[in-house]
Amino acid sequence: MLISTTELDTILNDPNVIITDTRSFKEYSEGHIPGAVHLDLFAFHWIDTTEKGIENFNNQTQNLLSFLGVTPEKKVIFYDSVSGMLAARGVWMLMYFSHENVSMLDGGITKWKKENLSLEIKPNGFKPSNFSGKVNQNIISGFEYIRDNLDNLKILDVRSSGEYDGSIIRAAQSGHIPNSINIDWNQNITKDGTFKNNDELSQMYSIPKNTEIVTYCQGAYRAANTFLVLKKLGFKNIRVYLGSWGEWGNKLELPVKK
Repeated sequence: MLISTTELDTILNDPNVIITDTRSFKEYSEGHIPGAVHLDLFAFHWIDTTEKGIENFNNQTQNLLSFLGVTPEKKVIFYDSVSGMLAARGVWMLMYFSHENVSMLDGGITKWKKENLSLEIKPNGFKPSNFSGKVNQNIISGFEYIRDNLDNLKILDVRSSGEYDGSIIRAAQSGHIPNSINIDWNQNITKDGTFKNNDELSQMYSIPKNTEIVTYCQGAYRAANTFLVLKKLGFKNIRVYLGSWGEWGNKLELPVKK
């Protein structure tokens, strides 16, 4: 799920590669990887995980991936400023639709620029497709699944400690999902913007590999980053809580801990 700057540089002209810049349009227009299209994934957050809500999310995501031009033979690469949450969200979305040929650029454009690799400023257009992937229910969670399995899941809250303990309020309720433990997603990344190595990450996530884990944050972007890290470490049973605190914290009937 990770591609190095060196490897990406060798496939820039491959017609079966879609390079996607997930940063803001301003950043994209100031310089991006040659051939990259722009898709601001932050505009597509989702906090309704009722049955109808998930159905609508699936339709919207399918439209988005069609717009991007994804087809079964395409390799899709997402990048961010660093090995960040927006690119991670893109990778998770494609995995959710069973498109396994997807990667995140490790270190993002920061590492790309540091290595003096080529940039361009001209925008690139989309070549839309008719994308239809198969939804993988095993890597997503809604609020009901967590509520009904609170005692059986390992819940990772990947927000800041202030959000977790309730001193930073970003919903009607503050605090965290009961039984969740807090490991800030920022700890996944080194100072140079790449993911930490597996030894360092394993010390942070010293959890039995067969544990069922759910990751959440505020809107399931940071949670997607930790999802990728756990996949990288060989965990098999991980779900991203799509609604995250933006949903849970605003449903007053759901339990909250401070």
